[in-house]
Parts: sequence; C-alpha cells; structure tokens
Amino acid sequence: MTNTMGAVNPNVGNPVVVGTTGDQQDGRSPRRGYVPNWRSTPPTLTVHDTRITISTPERKPNDEYHRADLQDAFDFWAAAGSATNVAMQLGWPEVAYGVMESKVESGALMHHPWKRLRTTATYLAVAVLGTQAERDAYRDAINTAHRHVRNDENSPVKYNAFNRELQMWVAACLYIGFEDAHELLHGKMNAEQAEQFYSGASHLATTLQVTEEMWPSTREEFDHYWNVACERVSYDETQIQFINDLIDLKMITPILGLPLRSLLRFLSIGMMPRLFREKIGLRWRPADQRRFENLFLFVGFVNRFLPRPLRFGSFYFNMFDLRRKIEKNKNLI
Repeated sequence: MTNTMGAVNPNVGNPVVVGTTGDQQDGRSPRRGYVPNWRSTPPTLTVHDTRITISTPERKPNDEYHRADLQDAFDFWAAAGSATNVAMQLGWPEVAYGVMESKVESGALMHHPWKRLRTTATYLAVAVLGTQAERDAYRDAINTAHRHVRNDENSPVKYNAFNRELQMWVAACLYIGFEDAHELLHGKMNAEQAEQFYSGASHLATTLQVTEEMWPSTREEFDHYWNVACERVSYDETQIQFINDLIDLKMITPILGLPLRSLLRFLSIGMMPRLFREKIGLRWRPADQRRFENLFLFVGFVNRFLPRPLRFGSFYFNMFDLRRKIEKNKNLI
C-alpha cells in the first residue's frame, strides 16, 4: 500500500453561495452551501468512478429470498464495509475533522470504538426499522452530542455537526453501504428493484436535520446527487493516516486487531469505489478484484442458508435495547 495526499479542494472550509430547492422561499436570500445546486449541475464524474462494480448475477423478479427491501439489508455481512463507509464519509474534510477533532470523548471513534459502533448500528436500525416517535427520540439524543461538534480556532476547516449538507453526505454514504452490501450478497438489482430498495432511504437522512425535500426523490436523482457530491472529495495526510489506522484496527487491542487486520483491509479496499481508493492512495490490483468477487459469490451462496435471526440478530437487538431505554427513560446513547 502506498499513501498519497488527495487533491485539495479549493472550496474546503470556504462554502460557496448557492441557491438550491427551497433556499429562496419567501424571498429569502440563498444559503451558503458546500455543493452547488446539484439538481441543475451536470456531474463530471460517473458511477464508474464513484461506485464499486457489482459482478454478482442479476436477481430474479419476485424472489422471496432476494427481496429488494431496505429492511432486508441488515445482514451481518454488511458490517464488512463499516470501515469503508467511514473512510468515504471522511472524504468531505468538514466531516473528517468533525470526527477526528471530536470533543465528545465518550463517543470518539478512536477512544471508544465499540460504543461508536453500537451508536451507529442503533442509528441505522432506528432509521430503517423504527417508528417516527423512536426516530425523533434518537434524534434528540444525538443532538445532545452534536452540539459539541464544531470547529474551533485551531481547526483547518469550518464545520458544524448540525449542518444539513454534511449530514446529507453522511446519510448518502450510509445508503451506498447498504445498497452495495445487499447487491454483493443477493445479486444486482434492475431499475425497478433499485427504486423499491431506495424508497425508504430518506429516513437515513431525515432522522437527523435533513429535510425530505433535500433528499433525492428517486434512485436516478440519487445517482446525480452522489456524482456531484463526490467531486469535492479530498484527503490530506491527516485524514489518510486516520483512515489507515481505522482500517488496521489501531483503536482496539492487538489481540483482536492483528488476526483481523489483513481481512478487514482487503474487504475495506474492495468495497471502496475507485475514486476514493485513488485519492487515499490504496493499492488494488485486478487479481485482488477477482478474489473479492469470488469471495462474495461464496459468501452470498452460504448466506442464504443461514437463519434470518442469525443474519439480522444484532440490529434487532439494537432496536430491542433502544425501546427498553425509551420505556425506562434512560439515556439513549
């Protein structure tokens, strides 16, 4: 593996003035944003740059096992892309420095990785499986922590965890992780199946401050947003080192980390789109891609014989635990 510094985006820390849908209602002036009006901006990138290649066979229509439903995307193998997803989220420097400089020590990724993993898994579970009341309760709990996540005078970029554009980028990365893992395990979706899978995805964003109007309304629109948003992905040396430490499990005890390190690095790079790999400086050969594809052909075959409670158990436990905490009026994070 070689490390290279990602190209510096000239707009990092210096949002441009844009006018997007809903920004100029009632005669208000345009808000300041990180991305130009993505709905009217032709992307220079394509899904070939910004998405991984799914080589698993296309699934059959109306296949009960291979259902195209976001609620069926909670296979425990989805966790294989967790580090990849964080690395993609950190492609926006404002998100990266918000995570790396986190003043909420109890939830800092490198200090309390298991708690951070549980918090994220619970967020995903409640966003997809929860009721609106449960989403609202969890949003309030996260807001308590997010109030402390903002830049200070020493930060190289300006950020605020309540910024809706930053939240939308994170939610889009989370959706990409769900869809990629689901297709790797169950086969590539056609346009109709992809639209059905996407239909409940907005909750990944609106469980925070992102409005329904901001979220792309169709799967085709999402691709357009994603390609435009990926144009400002950049990594400096600090971000790259943080990501490599994450992939190498430097935040957990070596007794657990060392045996898993090679596998996690292989899975993390394999589940990372070409754009992100190249900007981080991660090596990936055609032979690696073939091994990765063969691995998921095997995993997808074995996975269909595993009982659903085993495959989905951890997320359902997170929902059970959240509901118990709400009922007993306990802290949710």
